[in-house]
Amino acid sequence: MANNFTTADDGVSDNVEYLCETDFPAITGPAFILIFIISVIGNGLLLCVLFMYENLKSVTNIFILNLACSDLIFTFTLPFWATDHLHHWIFGDFVCKFMTAAFFVGLYSSVILLTAMTVDRFITVVLHNWLSYVRRKKMYAVGACIAAWAMSISASLHDAMKVKVENFDSVNYCEDSSSDRLGYYLQVSLLFFLPFAIIIFCYSAILKTVLRALNRKKHRTVAVLLCIVAAFFICWGPYHILLLIKSLYRPKGCKAQERLDIAYHICEILAYSHCCMNPLLYTLSQKLRKHLLKLLHCENALFHLLPTLTADQNVICKHQSPQRLLLHLICRLTDDP
Repeated sequence: MANNFTTADDGVSDNVEYLCETDFPAITGPAFILIFIISVIGNGLLLCVLFMYENLKSVTNIFILNLACSDLIFTFTLPFWATDHLHHWIFGDFVCKFMTAAFFVGLYSSVILLTAMTVDRFITVVLHNWLSYVRRKKMYAVGACIAAWAMSISASLHDAMKVKVENFDSVNYCEDSSSDRLGYYLQVSLLFFLPFAIIIFCYSAILKTVLRALNRKKHRTVAVLLCIVAAFFICWGPYHILLLIKSLYRPKGCKAQERLDIAYHICEILAYSHCCMNPLLYTLSQKLRKHLLKLLHCENALFHLLPTLTADQNVICKHQSPQRLLLHLICRLTDDP
């Protein structure tokens, strides 16, 4: 997805084009690798917390689980794009198509799932008297997630079929081979700006309703979800705006092309960093933060062994650090005949 050369007008003749070098491997490649590491750790811990401590029958947790999976799918493509920036494309045509499909599955599913989660909050908070929805809420949430994945996979297959490995000056690039760039940018933008409009409408109504209520717990829940949605559009918004600009504006000369490409690469890094944002935002929830600390300290696993100790040992252990407790348990178990 990274081409080091782009065409630009010479500013004098409409018929003259030449190549401008616009390579930024020193920044973009390492940034993608760093995002990959943070995202795998963050989303991996989030999945562990959800499966070990949370109720997966909760509608919110169903959406969070699917969002974490979406982020991980997107994340696993980043080492390939990092390699593309640093060493050009070395993986072949099939991997080019497969990684492009995975990239867009992660992107499209994220925005569709966020939209579905927002609509669910809208119905729950604003249209709370809609009893038929409340009774079948979980079924609708599961259906929305299935639909999100189906739509994302369908749209991504269309994108994947258009890319192929092309050779320029003995160097391979994984590039979109079609000439309909405007159609591609419009499709990506439509799957961004239309959900954005729906989310703005829903959250305007939600905030208006919540601010009139006195339920602080509901305030916190809506605040966390609002931060998740806001982070998505702050990260991806500039990137999609740049895509539209690139489709409508043709820079004249390499200087203008270089400025546009610098802005594009900055927005690209910001957009791709979103996959490691959600686990950080979920720590705004006090309950998830407590579960994460419990997971990291392994307190739950250790205290399952406490009933094997005497009453006096049990009291002593509860006042020890997890590290000392583990050592004490190992010694206790090895001393038993």
